[in-house]
Amino acid sequence: MKIGCPKEIKPQEFRVGLTPAAAREAVAHGHSVVVERGAGNGAGFTDEDYIAAGAAILDTAEEIFATAEMIVKVKEPQAVERRMLREGQLLFTYLHLAPDPEQTKDLLASGCTAIAYETVTDDRGGLPLLAPMSEVAGRLAPQVGAWTLQEANGGRGVLLGGVPGVGPAKVLVIGGGVVGTHAARIAAGMGAEVTVLDRSLPRLRYLDDVFSKAFRNRYASAEATAELVREADMVIGAVLIPGAAAPKLVSRAQLSEMKPGAAIVDVAIDQGGCFETSRPTTHQDPIYEVDGIMHYCVANMPGAVARTSTIALSNATMPFMLALADKGWRQACEDDPHLMNGLNVHAGKLTYFAVGKALGIDVISPQLVLKAA
Repeated sequence: MKIGCPKEIKPQEFRVGLTPAAAREAVAHGHSVVVERGAGNGAGFTDEDYIAAGAAILDTAEEIFATAEMIVKVKEPQAVERRMLREGQLLFTYLHLAPDPEQTKDLLASGCTAIAYETVTDDRGGLPLLAPMSEVAGRLAPQVGAWTLQEANGGRGVLLGGVPGVGPAKVLVIGGGVVGTHAARIAAGMGAEVTVLDRSLPRLRYLDDVFSKAFRNRYASAEATAELVREADMVIGAVLIPGAAAPKLVSRAQLSEMKPGAAIVDVAIDQGGCFETSRPTTHQDPIYEVDGIMHYCVANMPGAVARTSTIALSNATMPFMLALADKGWRQACEDDPHLMNGLNVHAGKLTYFAVGKALGIDVISPQLVLKAA
């Protein structure tokens, strides 16, 4: 199979879909790899690194899309990229379709087959291709939140860990999954007073057993959420419903009850955000203010640490990428029901129910797609 890796064009996105190590593995499996010139520069990989791994360098994204059977990316294809997709082509990347009707419409119109990293599952019920970026984003969230809290950025001027004689900042993390756990660990390590909210009692028990000395947890009732939002200097939104739009857990009305200059970091912004006032921002212009509350809602947070993120993502995606290339997408999905859960679009049909529900589009099950194929 010919595997193509274009340069990411989303603003301030420095990651790349294939590392030279992944390209080398694909070539060793008998596949050919084409990479757009300069695609790896932002993550510290040169064109020469890819050539040494056995890949070929092409000058433009148009050449990549025109020749490759499978496109491997990081972020969802932008409008200009979606116009280059064709019937029968395989797209393997993050999609986050639920809050993005335009992308969904274009992918359906293209006739391509699109497998989303974020909905591939594993035997433990986890999301193995989302987890690495969730870990990165979770660890970044307190860091960028602490920066947002600085007076020069419109924040309260509160130091996360305080100093002797001055108490630490209060940090609320909504969601106790991968993002939330990593965010809470880092915030606590920075000296903040941290509370994690979640609705899963087994998860709360786990957090209490493992991290009770580092941070506290509470059940995420509406009353507890409202109370802790009022008290917080920083609120980190870390909720996820796989493949679906994030629930809105903090309303605009609640902003008026928060401390002036408090910071919101919405890690769920890729799925539409979990604050009513959230809207996507970029690394170039990451912060905006609503009713005196500073919002950090960068939709590709891990892109800020592109080398770490690219290597971590490639470690997770490479086995699936090789399976798709070795077997073709039909056989690979038939052999692995977890990979089949990643199938979101095929030949003009939507195949992921949470996206269909969010966007009001009819859905065909991936099992029926495979049967028809």
